[in-house]
Amino acid sequence: MQSKQMLDEAPYYLKDFIMYMETIKGKSEKTVDEYFFDLRTFLRYMKVLKGQAQIDDFDNISIRDIPIEFIREITLHDLYEYLSYTLRERLNNANPRARKVSSLKSFFKYLLNKAKLIAFNPAAELDAPKKPKTLPKYLSLDESKKLLESIDGTYKYRDYAIITIFLNCGLRLSEMAGINLKDIHEDKLTVFGKGAKERTVYLNAACVNAISDYVKNERPKDGIKSPHKDALFLSRLNQRISVKTIQHIVKKHLEAAGLDTAKYSVHKLRHTAATLMYRYGHVDVRVLQEILGHTDLSTTQIYTHLDDEQLRSASMANPLSEINKK
Repeated sequence: MQSKQMLDEAPYYLKDFIMYMETIKGKSEKTVDEYFFDLRTFLRYMKVLKGQAQIDDFDNISIRDIPIEFIREITLHDLYEYLSYTLRERLNNANPRARKVSSLKSFFKYLLNKAKLIAFNPAAELDAPKKPKTLPKYLSLDESKKLLESIDGTYKYRDYAIITIFLNCGLRLSEMAGINLKDIHEDKLTVFGKGAKERTVYLNAACVNAISDYVKNERPKDGIKSPHKDALFLSRLNQRISVKTIQHIVKKHLEAAGLDTAKYSVHKLRHTAATLMYRYGHVDVRVLQEILGHTDLSTTQIYTHLDDEQLRSASMANPLSEINKK
């Protein structure tokens, strides 16, 4: 977790759940943090709902003193009360509320089946709000080329390699930061994704050349201390590059290319890679699933919908589309 101090403020069963999700289920630090924040908010609201705290001082409500007996009294109705509160008072839309439902389901399932601290699971029948389907935003082929052509500056080889890999391989932000020199074998890159799942990504000529140019012309040869020696991408301090630095790099070059940084981000480069592979490389959706490291095929299938939209737009653009029989 980001802060062990925050975890110290949690009751023992929440601490155990968080450690279980991190060490046994292999969830990422970001995911584990989200579980904790979601459940802390939930437990605070439960104290308010049961008359044990005042909502006016919500962010300072302690959850450390909540006994397991309190948890055993929580009902499905209480869970829906909480979701109503997140919508009404915290203005959470469908996506964060769906995530909170997932957190609650995982938490109560753990308490019932693993910790065996409760006799029934009130979240078993809890329904998640329906999330609106939105097509991912992505750079066009011309915009992608423009972005690459605009890269310059002190660390131009490093930045060019990072953005080239994003646009060609569709890596996640954390995966990019975590690349080690030993993970690269000629045109093969071993990637450690969500839940520490390992997959192989093949590097095309553009990626191989970009990495080679960076290592040859810019990556420091000396002065790199352990544990940063094996990191592919280094910061100006000769340390493994952080996700925040990568985000800054991408934003800087998007701006330099005249692209809207409110619309495009690091994750949109992942969308771009997937879209370009599907549209121009005619990649099978199951192959694309493996490349992107998606567990669920339905997550990958959103990129097939992009072509559906293109087909629909093409049909609507036909000059005969508005002619009706009189």
